[in-house]
Amino acid sequence: MEKLKALYTRYQDVIPYLFFGVCTTLVNMAAYWVAAYPLGLGVTASTVIAWVLAVLFAYVTNRRWVFHSEARTASEIGREIVSFFSCRLATGLVDLGCMFLFVDVLRCNDLIIKALDNVLVVVLNYVASKLLIFRKR
Repeated sequence: MEKLKALYTRYQDVIPYLFFGVCTTLVNMAAYWVAAYPLGLGVTASTVIAWVLAVLFAYVTNRRWVFHSEARTASEIGREIVSFFSCRLATGLVDLGCMFLFVDVLRCNDLIIKALDNVLVVVLNYVASKLLIFRKR
């Protein structure tokens, strides 16, 4: 039991991040599917819509349940939001680039590529969140 507690303590940020990362991926995938299929929007528009909804969901969950943000003042929260959305914009461009290259250019299955590229994006987002956005001061 002590080993289990030690593992949890060591990875206390990673475990909820993976859980909410999966939830964020589901938000992203569901929003993409709705935009691309029932609404008939193109790959790029669907990817952008999915990204916006996933980032909003991720900010709330990461701030509250993953990294337990200590930002309290308006300026601290504002800086945190700008940092979060800036980093997510960078990884959103990675997402968009992957979708363009593998779906539009190479004609791979869009849903498979969307799932695979979300793994890369989740890892990049964790590193940015841990090291840049929600680091303890």
